[in-house]
Amino acid sequence: MILNVVNNQWAISTFQAIAGGEATTFAARGVGCGIASLRVDGNDFLAVYAVTQWAAERARRGAGPTLIEHVTYRGAAHSTSDDPARYRPKDDYQKFPLGDPVERLKNHLIALGEWSDARHQSLVTELEEHVASSWKEAVSFGTLTEAPRLDPGLMFEDVFSEMPEHLRRQEAEMRGELAEK
Repeated sequence: MILNVVNNQWAISTFQAIAGGEATTFAARGVGCGIASLRVDGNDFLAVYAVTQWAAERARRGAGPTLIEHVTYRGAAHSTSDDPARYRPKDDYQKFPLGDPVERLKNHLIALGEWSDARHQSLVTELEEHVASSWKEAVSFGTLTEAPRLDPGLMFEDVFSEMPEHLRRQEAEMRGELAEK
């Protein structure tokens, strides 16, 4: 088993150094439970890849679980109801010393002569188009606020080889309520 802990350094609206999170790392907590544990720069793709490969090989050998603490930074809000401008500067994430993982990998590959700004921009454009077309396809099936909607009865199908009685009653009740509407 590989346990991946993403340490984005924020406890909702409190930085970990204020909340006491700097006293013990997540990796140290894993060691305390007898689990091999490592910390890695979660914004370094190559480091994350190497550590994950090592942990996977360790697991395949039957050497036990590994906990990987990925140290990164939450640059955006914790949730849609969160306003990080209330508790930190707007450009705070730009000052994070580990930097943007995509930019770091791009710059590394360019320095090796394996990538270029032009290829990168072409890939970004291709991916943006793919995301936009995937979104358009997804919403064609409906959204939370717009039709078409799936038949709610589908939740009762293909779950049990023989549906338990309590679920049969729930399905019948649901269908009766839908028929009344």
